[in-house]
Amino acid sequence: MNSLGDDAKNHGSAVGLSVDKITIHGGKPLVGRIELKGAKNLVTKAMVAALLGETPSVLKDVPNISDVRIVRGLLEVHGVHVSEGEEEGELILDPTNVEVAHFAAIDAHAGSSRIPILFCGPLLHRLGEAFIPDLGGCRIGDRPIDFHLDVLRTFGAVVEKLPSGIRMSAPNGLHGAKVELPYPSVGATEQVLLTAVRAEGITELKGAAIEPEIMDLINILQKMGATITVDTDRVIRIEGVEHLSGYTHRSLFDRNEAASWAAAALATEGDITVGGARQAEMLTFLNVYRKVGGQFDILDDGIRFYHPGGELNPVIIETGVHPGFMTDWQQPLVVALTKAKGVSIVHETVYEQRFGFVDALVDMGATIQIHKECLGGQACRFGQRNFNHSAVITGPTVLKGADIEVPDLRGGFSHLVAALSADGTSTVSNVGIIARGYENFLTKLEILGADFVLED
Repeated sequence: MNSLGDDAKNHGSAVGLSVDKITIHGGKPLVGRIELKGAKNLVTKAMVAALLGETPSVLKDVPNISDVRIVRGLLEVHGVHVSEGEEEGELILDPTNVEVAHFAAIDAHAGSSRIPILFCGPLLHRLGEAFIPDLGGCRIGDRPIDFHLDVLRTFGAVVEKLPSGIRMSAPNGLHGAKVELPYPSVGATEQVLLTAVRAEGITELKGAAIEPEIMDLINILQKMGATITVDTDRVIRIEGVEHLSGYTHRSLFDRNEAASWAAAALATEGDITVGGARQAEMLTFLNVYRKVGGQFDILDDGIRFYHPGGELNPVIIETGVHPGFMTDWQQPLVVALTKAKGVSIVHETVYEQRFGFVDALVDMGATIQIHKECLGGQACRFGQRNFNHSAVITGPTVLKGADIEVPDLRGGFSHLVAALSADGTSTVSNVGIIARGYENFLTKLEILGADFVLED
């Protein structure tokens, strides 16, 4: 089996998924209600933040996904005691006995996750040293860690690159710094926050990401005793403190999963209520969803997404940092846009290689052209750099069943949506990758009435 297949099996087996291939009989509307837990992009960082506390933390609404299992394993090899709480999805993280972990143990637990880079700041504060292996993640573009390393150096870390990874130390402790991001990177903003809260002095971060998951992480750090201010011009100031305590926090819902199921409702002409979704964090997505022709009802405990009948409308979308249209939202929505009457354009400005998933859609009958030019919006940082980062989708087309291999997390869910909306039968392999960010997705498909069988 290739490395992608091995990776998919590892992710699936981490959460009890015993197969890595499913056969889907498409053309049936998805109807019903599913429930969300916390956002993958928040809970994994909140778990790392627990390292900074001197007392146990309690994190609620933690989804059973493989990325959470990876972070849990990394915490445990560093001496953090992790246990389940009284309610489903509750974790108790006790960092009292944090210790240096053996490099091999870190490497074994890290897998393809990029989360270990965020351990560095907290571990430098707690232990004075940190190790990280080579980093993996979805194949959707360049995610260099050099900027993370530069930030840590700015705080006073000494970085040593080894054949098997990177070792860091802080012989003189970590100190506040002035950091300016060339792009509002979520990962870089998280790195600064997790490092600055216990660094001596004041840190000023310009050009910060302000996604809801970032703001929820700031809420957690403030609960722990941090002093953090956020200005309207993307400037975050952190006053370092000597000590932080544990937190008790219920995670923000996963808005990326909510948008994925919303797109599935539209593509299959279905009606899906997403329990736990909230309007405020979905505002930009909801506007686009309505323009495409989808309908939604805001409920007290979720959002109902449905196809009202009739034709869907083409749209022009440009992805961007919050409060723009999220890059994670475009992939599943592209499937629905194959059914819109006319020409839609998606200009991807966040990741330069996020359209690899459309090859499978074209094989299924979609009319999609990928371009290097910045189409449908203003010129972006990928323009004139030979990246295929704009897509033109012409519809409506009827997708036909096909054999599909999942390439990455969001692309993989998009392939599920395509197979569910297609005429005929599709076989989707490497589905374990989807378990990185979608809790119990096969169970949810059953609840919604999808017609599929698991393959041995």
